[in-house]
Amino acid sequence: MGIKKIIVTGAQPTGGFHLGNYLGAVKNWCLLQEDFECFFFIPNLHAITCLSYSPKELRRNTIQMLAQFMACGLDPQKSHMFIQSSIRGHTELAWILSCLTPVGQLFRMTQFKAKSEQKDFVGGGLLYYPILMAADILLYNAHLVPVGEDQKQHVELARDLAIKFNQTYAETFDVPEPYILKAGARVYSLQEPTKKMSKSDPNRKGTIFIFEPIDDIRKKIRSAVTDSGTGITFSKNKPGIANLMDILAALTGLTVEAIEAEYGTYSYSAFKNCVAEAVIEHVKPLQERYLKLLKNKEYLDSVLEESKKVVQTHASRTMSKVYRKVGLF
Repeated sequence: MGIKKIIVTGAQPTGGFHLGNYLGAVKNWCLLQEDFECFFFIPNLHAITCLSYSPKELRRNTIQMLAQFMACGLDPQKSHMFIQSSIRGHTELAWILSCLTPVGQLFRMTQFKAKSEQKDFVGGGLLYYPILMAADILLYNAHLVPVGEDQKQHVELARDLAIKFNQTYAETFDVPEPYILKAGARVYSLQEPTKKMSKSDPNRKGTIFIFEPIDDIRKKIRSAVTDSGTGITFSKNKPGIANLMDILAALTGLTVEAIEAEYGTYSYSAFKNCVAEAVIEHVKPLQERYLKLLKNKEYLDSVLEESKKVVQTHASRTMSKVYRKVGLF
């Protein structure tokens, strides 16, 4: 058996996974564990770029995110799960990479421009965020980085910096490739079905969180925006119904054609009830596992401690090479 390729990805400890995260990414991460060496991390350093956060909540959310990883199917026997700030090397490598990064390239990053608009205060962390992300990737010499389309630009920066470091000093880093998860469903807001579902959506009724109360999930789906007309048919002119059909298809494995055949004569309200029950049936066992894990903090701590030993070894090996090549002690 050959050496497995390395995959690195993570999820910020803010708000937890929503249905779009789960169907579009996390379900696929579970499949990647079988064929790759996977580093799944919680980027808590990224979470402090906004000064309005609560340190107490950040610590709590970080542990809860680990429990969510595992409740959704990530296996500590198959993958490395760790907290970004607990591993030495992320910030050190980010500093070294920042010395190779043109400031103009950072100002052109799409997410920086979007997040810095109409803000009275924009911290340097928001500007340098993509460099820390590049360090997260290169520290483990990742071959592949599972990302959505909106994150491809950040992987491109990591690629640019890997190439520039190799050319400036010596061959050190593998050049990572974005790994677009084709099988994942694209889930839209229940209230604005032309916009992606988002944890930062100010309209909380548009986003289904995997670990929120079951009654809230049911209410949100029942109040989902639909379209004029009748009949359960898949059409770009009926984005509300199309979104609900996509969700049902992702959860059941049915094609949209099969859904049309089975539910075509249903009223919108009856169809929403069917989608709500399908979502609830799927998330209920995840919620049960999650609550069980949260009650066993000793076990969660042991998972982090065991993973840290392996992850820190990888990171220290990389930083030893980097320091030597750039002339540091």
